[in-house]
Amino acid sequence: MTTVTQMHEVRRWSMLGLGVFAQAASAVFVHGVAFLLPALTDRGMSLAAAGLLVAMPTVGLVCTLIGWGYVVDRIGERKVLIGGPLLMLAAGAAAAASTNDIALGTLLFLGGVGAASTNGASGRVIVGWFPPQRRGLAMGIRQTAQPLGVAVAALAVPAVAATYGVPAAILVPAAMAGLAAIGCLIGIVDPPRPTATTDAMLRANPYRGDGTLWRIHAVSVLLVIPQGVVWTFALLWLHRDVGWSLAAAGILVTGTQILGAAGRIGAGAWSDRVGSRLGPLRTVAIAAVLSMAALALTAWAHMWWAAIPLLVAASVITVSDNGLAFTAVAELAGPYWSGRGLGIQNTGQNLAMAAVPPAFGALIATSGFAAAYLVAAGLAVAAVPLVPTGRRSE
Repeated sequence: MTTVTQMHEVRRWSMLGLGVFAQAASAVFVHGVAFLLPALTDRGMSLAAAGLLVAMPTVGLVCTLIGWGYVVDRIGERKVLIGGPLLMLAAGAAAAASTNDIALGTLLFLGGVGAASTNGASGRVIVGWFPPQRRGLAMGIRQTAQPLGVAVAALAVPAVAATYGVPAAILVPAAMAGLAAIGCLIGIVDPPRPTATTDAMLRANPYRGDGTLWRIHAVSVLLVIPQGVVWTFALLWLHRDVGWSLAAAGILVTGTQILGAAGRIGAGAWSDRVGSRLGPLRTVAIAAVLSMAALALTAWAHMWWAAIPLLVAASVITVSDNGLAFTAVAELAGPYWSGRGLGIQNTGQNLAMAAVPPAFGALIATSGFAAAYLVAAGLAVAAVPLVPTGRRSE
């Protein structure tokens, strides 16, 4: 069996690239369907029905993240990274051929089920094949898959739908998923695991008798809310309160997404240098508090010259914890539990993100954007003391 130290560098980084592509394909499927709203409503579907339809991939993802984690723990990463994208491909192809809205929703749900497979499996490949001193950087690169996937979806899905119709647009993520399955079939190798005769302690439930993982999950849920507030409402705030055009606001928001991806990579590299994921995680949490509180103050005072740079800073800071927490969970859960651990991690974050638009939308409608930013800062405050201490990457 090939060990971590024996794995060739080119092969190691090629597996990282495949993991990023598979995760990006999942992001295109889950988030890209939302860009079909104009096309769906133009052909006569009500906005409520179209909204329910495009939400189905997210529902499928959230419902099965933990289940896929269990499967990864049982059968390994490679099979899941092949099977999940194949399910996306089959569901997407069938959805493109469907003429019934109920069937379409069901197939989009199944596509979301397939998309959930890549979350834990791609992360486990990275943790398994990269040594601790380079794992944070690798996981930071992997965490760029979601914004990259959303960017691809924003560019491709509406354009294809407008030119060739909704069925062709659905085939975009399906085709990406098919390519991901082929790539993972050829290029992914399951990381080594301890033998069954020497790993009794590693097989033990890491959630039993130790609250470290639960604390990391709670921190991630609290910190993903400021991220969701900034992501969801920045465009509207810049347009409505600051007075920017939608085009100018869109350019700034797109730029912050790119900077946020770079921030995830930088945070991962930083954690490698200091040999800890949790120390940098605490620092990022404190920075999130400060940036969101300052953004709330400057937005309330209409100090746009300061508020806009703070929005950019908050957009980068509030996403920088994702890779740190994700890597910490995988390392602490161990080779037989990290699939389920990462599934729990992603489920909590997705549920929190789903609650952001309605909850904070209502708050903004009654109290304004500054109040929303201040509440988000308060939730980040609650996250700081929950970050565990005394753990180094292993």
